[in-house]
Amino acid sequence: MAKILICDDEAALRAVIKRYAVFEGHEVMDAGDGMEAVELCRNNIFDIIIMDIMMPELDGFSAVKEIRKFSDTPIIMLSARGEEYDKVLGFELGVDDYVVKPFSSKEIMLRIDAILRRVGKSKPAKRDDEGHVIFEKDGLKADMTAYKVFIDGVEVDMAPKEYDLLFFLIRNKNIAVPREKIMTEVWGFDYCGDDRTLDTHMKLLRKSLGPYAHFIKTLRGLGYRLDG
Repeated sequence: MAKILICDDEAALRAVIKRYAVFEGHEVMDAGDGMEAVELCRNNIFDIIIMDIMMPELDGFSAVKEIRKFSDTPIIMLSARGEEYDKVLGFELGVDDYVVKPFSSKEIMLRIDAILRRVGKSKPAKRDDEGHVIFEKDGLKADMTAYKVFIDGVEVDMAPKEYDLLFFLIRNKNIAVPREKIMTEVWGFDYCGDDRTLDTHMKLLRKSLGPYAHFIKTLRGLGYRLDG
């Protein structure tokens, strides 16, 4: 079973997708605009998000941009248009799939299942009995839902950006992540500082991790990788 967020300003469309998703055993929440979707993502952990482009309050592209600042949950973008520009922009923002309206309920469910299968094979963390997303390696434990990190059973207090950096690296475990991508994803598209900021925060993060600082590898000329 997966937890799915459906965001579209058409209530009838949300209802149809929700009916099929629930029938297949998934848990579903829905939103009528981008701002509502962002808030739901801040307060819930979803396995996949279905996001329309054209919506009031906050359009789908802007909503995805905000969500990607704190979550790498797979996103399927919906659009009544099939222009290449829309598709390119969506994929640049980190969208996993793009579906042009009208589409059949069977098609959208097949796409959801395909992404869930792919993500499930490489998921870097697990959920505990309370639904918290947990990463554990040796004496390092990160509760990515509660924003808590434990070193050998003792909780450590870290700065907000240290949590963001660590959780981003965990979500990209065993992947070489370029410096530019880290800056974009953790600090945001509108960040105007230099990359020394990243080096400083990475040093602080390693200090906080203590004996497990070596999990984070520096890739000269490229970026960083968290070995798990």
